Amino acid sequence: MANLIDGKAIASKIRGEITAEIAALKTKGITPGLAVVLVGEDAASKVYVSMKEKACQDVGIFSDEHKLSADTTEAELLDLIDKLNCDLRIHGILVQLPLPKQINTERVLEAISPHKDVDGFHPYNVGRLVIGKPVFQPCTPYGVMVMLKETGIDLNGKEVVVVGRSNIVGKPVALMCLAQHATVTICHSRTKDLAAKVGNADVVIAAVGVPEMIKGNWIKPGAVVIDVGVNRVGEKKLVGDVEFGPAAERASAITPVPGGVGPMTITMLLQNTVESARRTCR
Repeated sequence: MANLIDGKAIASKIRGEITAEIAALKTKGITPGLAVVLVGEDAASKVYVSMKEKACQDVGIFSDEHKLSADTTEAELLDLIDKLNCDLRIHGILVQLPLPKQINTERVLEAISPHKDVDGFHPYNVGRLVIGKPVFQPCTPYGVMVMLKETGIDLNGKEVVVVGRSNIVGKPVALMCLAQHATVTICHSRTKDLAAKVGNADVVIAAVGVPEMIKGNWIKPGAVVIDVGVNRVGEKKLVGDVEFGPAAERASAITPVPGGVGPMTITMLLQNTVESARRTCR
């Protein structure tokens, strides 16, 4: 039976370290600041923003909240971002996605200063990640890498299979694994003989967004399984992209859903914000 990789415990440990670092920065007159922008009334987005704001308060980050109506124009949002780019109190800017249809998401993300892009989505930061010299790394894949490190899982020479090719998780986590000297295969919904490719992996990172798409009997005995997926099934049940029960019987270590990767995402957002603030000391 696999060991459970406890994302809550790892996140709690890192948040303790972040809290201590913020206290040290404040003695130098620096309070890390994060601007959070929410446009519209999307229910899930409102929950995520509330969680981020609470996390900021818990560790001592100044949270600057901007909640805009659903009919906000692109020009109005870009004007706000321009002001936040110039605000010395703000070290990180987060625009919660998705945005209403009248707003071009790509244009908005590119308008955020790459030096305050704590989500790691700006083309500048994507490019830095590609060449192996990251500034801000996307929070969810960053969290995955920290979980692996904290669990003592060395990727050097390992076969890593990433299922999912999104710009938010799949592609960046593949690059991060490559930087750790893993041999990386990126798979997706159209990959032929996906079971065989997953079955060859020492580490499986599932981020495809399909409930239990990856079957437990595909997992190689002793492999590590990182399940990024969070899928609602029925009224209350949450499941990952991996068939957890059978996979846990074969894997050496596995993340649960919920309680695995999820707590790490906001934690790494806090980490990126603190790193941005720390650079003002240099």
